[in-house]
Amino acid sequence: MLAQTVGIVPIVVVLAYLLIVIYLGWLGYSRTKGATDYLIAGREIHPFVMALSYGATFISTSAIVGFGGVAGLFGMSLLWLTMLNIFIGIFIAFVFLGGPTRKMGRHLDAHTFPELLGRRFESKFIQVFAGLVIFLFIPLYASAVLIGGCEFISTQLGIDYEVALLVFSVIIAAYVVMGGLKGVMYSDALQGAIMFVGMLILLIWTYNKVGGVMAGHQALGEMSGLVPPKLAAIGHQGWTKMPAFGWGDNKYNLWWIVVSTIVLGVGIGVLAQPQLAVRFMTVKSKRELNRAIPVGGVFILVMTGVAFTVGALSNVYFAQNGKPFVGRVVKTIDAEKGQAVLQLMKVGEDNLWSDIEGKKVPVVLDESVTQSFLGIVPEGVQIVSGRSISIVYAKGNAGQIIPSYITAAMPGWFGLVFLLTLLAAAMSTLSSQFHAVGTSIGRDVYEQITGRHGEGITVTRVGILVGIIIAVLWSFFSRESTMIARATAIFFGLCASAFLPAFIGGLFFKRMTKQAAIWSMVVGFGVTTFWLLFVKAKEAGALGLVQKFTDGKSSILAESPNWSVVDPILVALPISILVAVVVALMTKPPSKEHLDKCFNGQE
Repeated sequence: MLAQTVGIVPIVVVLAYLLIVIYLGWLGYSRTKGATDYLIAGREIHPFVMALSYGATFISTSAIVGFGGVAGLFGMSLLWLTMLNIFIGIFIAFVFLGGPTRKMGRHLDAHTFPELLGRRFESKFIQVFAGLVIFLFIPLYASAVLIGGCEFISTQLGIDYEVALLVFSVIIAAYVVMGGLKGVMYSDALQGAIMFVGMLILLIWTYNKVGGVMAGHQALGEMSGLVPPKLAAIGHQGWTKMPAFGWGDNKYNLWWIVVSTIVLGVGIGVLAQPQLAVRFMTVKSKRELNRAIPVGGVFILVMTGVAFTVGALSNVYFAQNGKPFVGRVVKTIDAEKGQAVLQLMKVGEDNLWSDIEGKKVPVVLDESVTQSFLGIVPEGVQIVSGRSISIVYAKGNAGQIIPSYITAAMPGWFGLVFLLTLLAAAMSTLSSQFHAVGTSIGRDVYEQITGRHGEGITVTRVGILVGIIIAVLWSFFSRESTMIARATAIFFGLCASAFLPAFIGGLFFKRMTKQAAIWSMVVGFGVTTFWLLFVKAKEAGALGLVQKFTDGKSSILAESPNWSVVDPILVALPISILVAVVVALMTKPPSKEHLDKCFNGQE
């Protein structure tokens, strides 16, 4: 049945890919001789492998599908995130943080990110607290990545979502549990290469579809008159422009969404990602880190730059080549050109559509167009029309824009290439996430609380399985409500606010004390949690607690323009930094002997 629906070649290619990944997991297992091998790959990973592993771990379905889809809604303004990803996530991270992290990790014999913080500040509390934060919150982030990957797998292979989720999770569990970080990094390198090739093909083909680089971007710039009214009301000025900047009016909301949540939340948060920071401890010298910079920079440029560019340009393709249909026009944009907007919300049992005015209206669709329409575009579509009507923008479901574009615009064979690209993106990120989950509960929580250090690897493997089960359950039960891009930004921002001051302070400032690290971590975590529960409308409204204190409003600052869309990183991170500095100056500095061990210890 599956062979008839999908075809033999795609099945064989996917199976071959999965077998190679499982083999790499076994290879990592065969070369894992102890905790150092399992946790940090023996500290002898090749810089090329390390760079691809770092990039493939960083870039997941959230970047390609989630943020690529957001670029379809908001436009080229997301390319500022690409710039920050390269400048902060690669250059700053590798040049300034990578060397000291690797060096101090060796001095203190640290094997995980929480262990590095705990040993730097001589605090079991810090190690356990950081380990618990990672164990509890990475599965939520991982569930978003799982959903993005499994949705595309089920669509491409014609299998149930639940089946895709089960098989995908079992395969990831097999090579992460067996191979440790060696198995993860070997497979990351393969997956990074696949992602790189797939995205290059997507970029070249997209420019060909929209008439070339200059013509495509010019056409996108000329579409500013087609910006949906709801987006225009919050500051959308066109897909090639930044949103309107200002403060004190809802017409500036989009600028704060793009800049605070997307650009700064992810762009800064990358520095404190546990699963990325541990990569610095897998190479044997600073020289290897320097050699990895060009590879990592080019990889991030291609991955995020292509996703955001293609997401924005998909509007041009849909405007020029969308599927035709006939329906009721409810708002005219350009009567002279015959362009108009038709909004279809949903169809009832009587085969009548409910439009934006809530009225039942008949819509004529021939059978072939109906199938194509329902397969590509979700409910609530915004459509631009000449004499016929063409899909421009999938309203309210950014996660479907890139898959919709791939299905409509790309040749059939590229669907297989993109499937492998998404498989690689999801598996590389998930494997690293689950490895971090396992090491956090095994090495950082269980061993520290019980003192049973010989059992760490076994508990770590059990922790990986527990983390996978939690993520799968979230993926199964919250499939409809999870927003991949938002979940990514939340997790990155949480890590920045909770860990970044202690991390950077521990690496560079000898005056940074244990008390300062503890208070900055607790305050950063607490302020972020408060902001998500009571201030940021999207998250607070979905969680439902704030309504009990505000007569049903989604934010305690709902009456204050812009505040309800500001990301917690803009508030929590500065407060966390301030707390770290003040407490450090008020408390006794670490002993000279301990500082010598941290900064001048034996390699």
